[in-house]
Amino acid sequence: MRITNVYVAAGYNTTYYGSGRPEFNPETMPTFDQYIREAGAGTSAQVGLAEFDEGVIGSFMPARFLNQAHLPAFLPHSVPSLLYKPCVVVEGACGTGGRAIATAVRSILSGMADSVFVMGFEVQNTLKSVYGADVLAGAAYYRKERKDGHAFFFPGIFSDRAGAYYDEFGYDQTRFGMAQWYEQMIQNARKNPKAQEHYNKSPNLYELGMTKPDAEKFVPHLNYYDCSKVSDGASSLLVLSEEGLIKCGINKEDTIQIVAMGEAEGDITVKPADLTELTTTKIAVSKAFSKAEINKDDLALLELHDCFSITAILGLEAIGYAPKGHGAAFILKENTAAEGQIPTN
Repeated sequence: MRITNVYVAAGYNTTYYGSGRPEFNPETMPTFDQYIREAGAGTSAQVGLAEFDEGVIGSFMPARFLNQAHLPAFLPHSVPSLLYKPCVVVEGACGTGGRAIATAVRSILSGMADSVFVMGFEVQNTLKSVYGADVLAGAAYYRKERKDGHAFFFPGIFSDRAGAYYDEFGYDQTRFGMAQWYEQMIQNARKNPKAQEHYNKSPNLYELGMTKPDAEKFVPHLNYYDCSKVSDGASSLLVLSEEGLIKCGINKEDTIQIVAMGEAEGDITVKPADLTELTTTKIAVSKAFSKAEINKDDLALLELHDCFSITAILGLEAIGYAPKGHGAAFILKENTAAEGQIPTN
């Protein structure tokens, strides 16, 4: 069996634009090819020799939001050394970025490449939110679920999860935890000048997070602050073997090592058995810990997908930081804050 260490280096993020940025204007924002060109140049500038073996690009529904498919052919546009090299696109809704990295890791482990350029981008402010919701519904079983779903489709789906969680574990504690999560995440964004919410100066974040959901104006169990915004921009990095580090002139101390991946796919045609649990996430986490031969207590930093604040609670429980029904309490104790037990996002 070929033993190969896998490293990540030269990460780069563009500014992520959306309604939270003071300069945001859908009519004057960069185009998607400008985003990916900036990210490609940003990663390439960090290495001694920007010669890469393969390219991977990921984005969700660009053919609908941008009328643009055939994304691999844009990689040589952003990274000239990828001209006539193997390039591929991956898509997996909110998991697209992770799948792009996993695809690159597989190329390294197979020995088919020593250096893979990986790009992920999102440009979705081309549509108004209610129309964008119809496009995003393609991440679910569209033909079966869209007709009966809420106009704001995914907020509606996670509103159902939140409602089920309220019913089983109590509204007040859950709402307190979701509000605390919103406050912590905006505080994190204020530290990053490229984040959409960097300029958010709201003095009462927790109070905003406590806004009572209004089914007549939005969805029954979530408020606007429980929902992630659309953020247009691009991110890129390199996935490399040790040989790739040498070829690109990258010092090992300037990298991080990928020691394990845990992946799991559910059946999209089957409704979740339990709305108060992220079962597929729980399985993937278990695989990752097992392969890495570590547990949650060995982690120093957590990056958690929090499309909605209820997802953060469910994610923390799926990883094992809190027993089922206690994710909100874990957040309220500031365990996920910058100085907490497990700084998150």
